Amino acid sequence: MKTMPEEVLLAEPRGFCAGVDRAIEIVERALRKHGAPIYVRHEIVHNTYVVNDLKAKGAIFIEDLADVPPGATLVFSAHGVSQAVRTEADERGFLVFDATCPLVSKVHVELAKLGKEGYEFIMIGHKGHPEVEGTMGQLSQGIYLVEDVADVARVRPRGDKLAVVTQTTLSVDDAAEILAEVKRVFPHVREPKQQDICYATQNRQDAVKVLAPAVDVVVVVGSRTSSNSNRLRELAERLGTPAYMVDGAQDLESAWFEGRRRVGLTAGASAPDILVQEVIARLRELGVVSLRKMTGVEEKVRFPLPLGLGDRSMAEAAARS
Repeated sequence: MKTMPEEVLLAEPRGFCAGVDRAIEIVERALRKHGAPIYVRHEIVHNTYVVNDLKAKGAIFIEDLADVPPGATLVFSAHGVSQAVRTEADERGFLVFDATCPLVSKVHVELAKLGKEGYEFIMIGHKGHPEVEGTMGQLSQGIYLVEDVADVARVRPRGDKLAVVTQTTLSVDDAAEILAEVKRVFPHVREPKQQDICYATQNRQDAVKVLAPAVDVVVVVGSRTSSNSNRLRELAERLGTPAYMVDGAQDLESAWFEGRRRVGLTAGASAPDILVQEVIARLRELGVVSLRKMTGVEEKVRFPLPLGLGDRSMAEAAARS
């Protein structure tokens, strides 16, 4: 007889972060205030369930601003956009609401400030990710992308004023390894006063570092396009625990849990709790009888909404998270 899981250990914290919560609320409020359709450049956050839910409410997701009709309402996704996209949106006369995560905006502000002082930049991040494209697009030149340690040797800055910034959703450990190489090759490089990897990414990775050694298999709820969700799965595997990433309960395979008594469960920062609850329900069908929550950091961060969308009540924010 095949042994199936008996217990789920639930990571804390998990799921929505303040930037994701804010971005979704911006779209929902824009729909209520200005009516459907509204247009969103890129997926508002990288989660299939969230995107489909907003589509059903009247959001249309586009990549090219040429697909947005004149006079329409446009929302920039939580990942941020380049200066070229902002300029084009202004020129086309859209009503724009900016859902860029404030922690990404902080990096953009740092680039603008130091760029005026003559700095060039190394950006640690993943090529093609919309946050990286938006951040690198804050400058017309003088910013170099490095994805791994080997890339650092290929950087050829023109001057001696060099600073480093980081994609906010990277593996904390991987980013630290690359940064160490940057500092070795460029000892004079200027680091941010506070790390660019966001608090939510850090907290969820820290929770997995405690979770993974205590369980037989880890399930991460998150979409394939979600950087921070992928990093959670990779981290669990790096710690020696088999790990799988799922969009929802429908993706679970019973074979993953054969002979494994305890399941660890977490969710990326763009995955809603309803998906976690559905995964728990499916695991109960497979035999789980016990659910235990880890102790962990309590996140109380809340970000204000843009002007023109009204004040977000704390009750609303608490209900969503």
